[in-house]
Amino acid sequence: MSTPRRRVLVVDDEPQILRGLRIVLRDAGYEAMPAATAQEALDLAALHPPDAAIIDLMLPDGDGIEVTRSLREWTKAPIVVLSAIGEEEEKVRALEAGADDYVTKPFGPRELVARLGAVLRRSAPDPGEPVLRAEGLELDLAAHVVRVEGAEVHLTPIEFGLLTALMTNRGRLLTHRALLVEVWGPAYADDTATLRTHIANLRRKIDPSGTQRYIRTDPGVGYRFAV
Repeated sequence: MSTPRRRVLVVDDEPQILRGLRIVLRDAGYEAMPAATAQEALDLAALHPPDAAIIDLMLPDGDGIEVTRSLREWTKAPIVVLSAIGEEEEKVRALEAGADDYVTKPFGPRELVARLGAVLRRSAPDPGEPVLRAEGLELDLAAHVVRVEGAEVHLTPIEFGLLTALMTNRGRLLTHRALLVEVWGPAYADDTATLRTHIANLRRKIDPSGTQRYIRTDPGVGYRFAV
């Protein structure tokens, strides 16, 4: 019996891009679910929950950032945002909304498929891995679940990867570069702005009161899990 293809929600208002991505994803072993508007994308995702999503930033009835934010309310599926806008501010907005990666148009199909595969691998659980615990915080690697004081906290795959790297190296200072290479890959080794955004989001989620200070900053160098 063949393995079912993983479903990828593809949201773009340009028909030629949708057609092209359907072919590229099909050839890479995925099933594309195309949508041309924000509302169509949300409706389609609700009916057929995707394993991942590729979302254009500019849509005729809304903003790809809002689609990302809406999906993040109920799914952990990795999200890649596409945009012709390459400014850092837009990338930060996408990441803060819950995107896992950001690809600037025009893009190479092989690069996009590689990035999609990377975010899917980061989100996949590894059976048999341990549960890591710190004061009030629990990270279940196999189940891909994080709990704070017993309550489950939703993290994006990138945030989960960062917390895993920090907790498995408890007390050790991890440089910006080390974290970026570990979680994103070598191509992101110098993208400290992206790292800062995700660390800030992670801190808010695992320590909303700001009293535990699980993650400590070594200014200009990196971060450590210090509890």
